Amino acid sequence: MNKRTIKVLLAKAGMDNQNKEIRVLARGLREQGGMDVIYTGLYCSLEEIAETVLREAVDLVGLFVHNGSHLDLYPRLHDLLAAQNTGHVPVFGGGLIPERHRQELKAQGMAAEIFGPGTSTRSIIAWINQVPAAGEEGETV
Repeated sequence: MNKRTIKVLLAKAGMDNQNKEIRVLARGLREQGGMDVIYTGLYCSLEEIAETVLREAVDLVGLFVHNGSHLDLYPRLHDLLAAQNTGHVPVFGGGLIPERHRQELKAQGMAAEIFGPGTSTRSIIAWINQVPAAGEEGETV
């Protein structure tokens, strides 16, 4: 039985202009993970990201933050996704986010996983491959 291709949205929000890490990850998810990747580019609003989640029917959203605004961005994205009935789509991410904030955001349900600096692409691919598919009991993405 063939497994369907996982569709991942990678996003940067606001004035965060660090994009080397996310471009490397996008390439790795495509080439090593065989995933369909949509990258929003720099300077997107959270509203644009949420609209893309709905329009593209993605399986996961990766929000990467390097400017210290993570405690604002993850909850706001969570609320926007919930408001448009896409709150079931798992959000993951990374960037320059202190460990205690990563744990706090995960505990609050704002993100399924937040990877620390230096996490390998292979580790992220392995994590994505074990994430339950939204709305499909017992299935993985």
